[in-house]
Amino acid sequence: MERYRDGDEACFAVLLRRHQGPVFRFFLRHVGDVESAEDLTQEAFLRVVHNRASFRSGARFTTWIYTIARNLAVDEMRKRRYRRHRSLDEPLGGRDGDPGRTLGDVVGDPKERTEVQAADLEMRASLEAAIGRLPEEQREVFTLREMGGLSFQEIAEVVGCNENTVKSRMRYALERLHAALRDRVEEPEG
Repeated sequence: MERYRDGDEACFAVLLRRHQGPVFRFFLRHVGDVESAEDLTQEAFLRVVHNRASFRSGARFTTWIYTIARNLAVDEMRKRRYRRHRSLDEPLGGRDGDPGRTLGDVVGDPKERTEVQAADLEMRASLEAAIGRLPEEQREVFTLREMGGLSFQEIAEVVGCNENTVKSRMRYALERLHAALRDRVEEPEG
């Protein structure tokens, strides 16, 4: 990033290639739809371009980009706060940029999938719902750690608190997720 800040334009392509996917997944986890995640990813990297002169020497680029991403995600969620219903036409979220099937598709034709695929889809939906129910501070730490791959120290810098607080939030997030998914992962006795 320092080379890009100092005028080496080719370095931006390297930054984009290396960080675009993880930043996109961070946004997808927060906003839940591919189009918004793509828009926010583009906006985050536009801010990198426009604010490159403010990048501090010795700072980590991942910390800086995730601080930008976090602020954009918070702004987006504020805009959406009063629009929290799901449409049957809304994609459930696929993998690798694919928006996936809609809830209407899933509900409309259950014979289309095998039992294993159905269980996988249910588990994924349960996990997504459980992550969505986490308190914002815990969801943010969980997402930065699991989707963004940041260290606890880097997360502390992004969210503006100490590392022990970040670890505590992660522990509580994992406990809540475990409790929410306990019935789905335990084998029935008998």
